[in-house]
Amino acid sequence: MRLSQMLWVTLREDPAEAELTSHKLLLRAGYIRRVGSGLYVYLPLMWRVLQKISAIVREEMDDTGAQECLLTQLQPAELWQESGRWDTYTKAEGIMFALTDRANREVGLGPTHEEIITAIARDTIRSYRQLPQHLYQIQTKFRDEIRPRFGLMRGREFIMKDGYSFHESEESLKETYYEMDRAYRRMFDRCGLKFRAVEADSGAIGGSGSQEFMVLAEAGEDDILFTEDSSYAANVEKAVSLPPDAIPSHFDKFEKVHTPKKGTIETVCKLLKCNPTQVVKQVLYQVIYDNGTTVLVLVSTRGDRDVNEVKLQNELTKLAANYGGKAIINLQFADAESQQKWAHSQLPIGFIAPDLDDSYIDQNKDFVPKFLRLADRTVEHLQNFVTGANEADYHVVGANWGKDFRLPTVVNLDKAKVGDRAVHDPSQILQTARGIEVGHIFQLGTKYSQAMKATFTNEQGEELPLVMGCYGLGVSRLAQAAVEQSYDKDGIIWNKAIAPYHVIVTVPNVGDAKQMDVGERLYTALDAAGVEVLLDDRDERAGVKFKDADLVGIPYRVVTGKAIADGKVEIVNRATKVATLVDIDSVVEYLQNELR
Repeated sequence: MRLSQMLWVTLREDPAEAELTSHKLLLRAGYIRRVGSGLYVYLPLMWRVLQKISAIVREEMDDTGAQECLLTQLQPAELWQESGRWDTYTKAEGIMFALTDRANREVGLGPTHEEIITAIARDTIRSYRQLPQHLYQIQTKFRDEIRPRFGLMRGREFIMKDGYSFHESEESLKETYYEMDRAYRRMFDRCGLKFRAVEADSGAIGGSGSQEFMVLAEAGEDDILFTEDSSYAANVEKAVSLPPDAIPSHFDKFEKVHTPKKGTIETVCKLLKCNPTQVVKQVLYQVIYDNGTTVLVLVSTRGDRDVNEVKLQNELTKLAANYGGKAIINLQFADAESQQKWAHSQLPIGFIAPDLDDSYIDQNKDFVPKFLRLADRTVEHLQNFVTGANEADYHVVGANWGKDFRLPTVVNLDKAKVGDRAVHDPSQILQTARGIEVGHIFQLGTKYSQAMKATFTNEQGEELPLVMGCYGLGVSRLAQAAVEQSYDKDGIIWNKAIAPYHVIVTVPNVGDAKQMDVGERLYTALDAAGVEVLLDDRDERAGVKFKDADLVGIPYRVVTGKAIADGKVEIVNRATKVATLVDIDSVVEYLQNELR
């Protein structure tokens, strides 16, 4: 392709709306253009990158025996209502674009396709003889992000590969799940990415187990916790650990003590000369279920630990039926503003005990009149601990469960963090890295097939729900993640496998007939040899062309400059910036070897 004929415009300054380096570079280098909040056009160079990533994904998926298809983007509400996710996606999380058509039917633009594929399986799979089946697609998805940002990382429209498998047993599902794990690793290796596979929370997709694939990058949105022995890695939402052991308390009797204006862990520990591991703190949340019911949740956790709100949401989702709901619309910290809606008098914030009286809750039909009390496992075995006295400026010391306070329902709500010991090997200490999620695979089990009555007949003639798996990969997100992982002060550094072109032939002075002749000959010869090549034949200064070549990140630049007088051209490796003089007649062979 000749640059003089390509729709390609570079920018000298960083766009104001771009925050991440990769976002800035893709805009500056003419790969994408923003047309609205979270909406981007893939310009010709970017489309080539996306096609190359898609080709790698297709090859690896097809090699596993998966079958490509294309599912409808416009999805009827009734299928989502069957699965129970319509309200979750349109109200609770609110990420589905939902509308009503001219026949007054509710439909949504697909953020994901579990319901559609399950409906297809329900209509087409009858017998165990048809199993397993694995279908996938590469298609545009739509999600109404609250705050679209970071370019292709968190847009409202994006390209994704999603696959779905159907099985007669959990054992068969696990075979495909681990096969996808291997296939995804090959995909990311082929794209030249440094990544980690980590345990993950299944979120609104659901299922018994899932794993995320994180491209390692300092600007990643997700924190990863891992061990040096590579035996454990998880995102912070899912991570488990062994917290430091609690230091034994020096208090030997239960008593109420005056702690004026000491409403934080740090200040009360300094006054009482105790350690945060000896303190039971209360954290107050409010959860709104999809039936409008609000529950106040009092979580007791150790003074040196934080509540993992994803784990808390999962526990509260399990309890939804107890309050007449199915899903959570909102979970938030019960701050001073929200307390005004339900507390009949001011709470002793900073001095709350596990037995905070239910009478603080104003009798309101939308609020459950009793606190839901939960305790993290870190406080279960504490003895002679310090906690609030339910009175401003007072704490109690020497408290014990079963004697001074009733132990709430114990669940795992602890947020693992750097420096904790690993569960699999306490000698291993959790370390951290930042990552960009580019893939997520799930063992769905029978969540959707049971809800939507997608069944098959087994060898014994029994009718059973299909066992399902789900495998997602963000194609457009992966492209930007690759840039976020590989750039320098001058621009993008593409891996050869996914670069839009392999080589750019730069003619410093298009008015020089010899330079143009050599450039044209090399451009034609490389193209004929199957090397993807650009010819920079623009009437621009040499410095502008070199800067643009670095910015756009093509792996090799061939310069038809002064060296042609000696029968040579300069070939610059974009990644290393090493320049090599090569005989003009050997350029094609040299580059073929480099690209091989």
